[in-house]
Amino acid sequence: MTSEVTAAQAGIGRLGLCSGCAYFPDFLNGLRCHPGDACIRAHSGRQIDRFLRQNREEAAKYLDDIFWERRAIAARYAAVDEIFRLKSDPDEVVRRVVASRLPVEQLEGMLKDPDREVRLSVAARLPEALLGRLISDPDYLIRATVARRLPHSQLTKLIKDPEREVRKVLASRLPSFALHLMLADPEPEVRAIVAERALPELAARLLNDDEWWVRLAAIANAPLECLAPLLEDPETEIREAAKARLAEASNENP
Repeated sequence: MTSEVTAAQAGIGRLGLCSGCAYFPDFLNGLRCHPGDACIRAHSGRQIDRFLRQNREEAAKYLDDIFWERRAIAARYAAVDEIFRLKSDPDEVVRRVVASRLPVEQLEGMLKDPDREVRLSVAARLPEALLGRLISDPDYLIRATVARRLPHSQLTKLIKDPEREVRKVLASRLPSFALHLMLADPEPEVRAIVAERALPELAARLLNDDEWWVRLAAIANAPLECLAPLLEDPETEIREAAKARLAEASNENP
């Protein structure tokens, strides 16, 4: 690479924009950086990212930088074996990057990270065998992520979760034969999901639910012989849905 500085580049240097930079003038001459656009010394994440994206081999040099954003961006581009030590970086943004890049077998040490976003990254990538370790996480978003990934055989561990959103995930994932375990859930939104997926016998029981939208959800799965009482339901949508399903069945079997 030539070290000859063009007149324009010399002007940039005189303005002080590149003064003292270890990469000047070689990287500038080689179009590997550009002040105001791709610059490792900038306090702009966009400029730092553009520099390291073009010069990945330089990323490891900035993993201990005093500026958290420079460390975080460097962690995106450095080799994975260089970033293990950043699992305990004082800045959560750096740790989030690490959690998104480490091999999954190395994530166990980040299960108790104090930052929710870090734990979310861990929960999304953790091997299934270790997901049970997050079932009691204090943050419901973590538990909901776990509920989306747990093997069916372990889902019942979250049935009594105090957060409705977690139980909604469970209701959407439990095998149909196990949905009776959520029949008495205190939240109608959860019971409605159960009704939408219920086997006929369970759906029939939900036709008597106090909430009209749970009854409405159960109509599609309930046995036909259970629908007649709903023709007198106080809710118009319930009556119409029951009537429509009975009429459809009648047309299919004249």
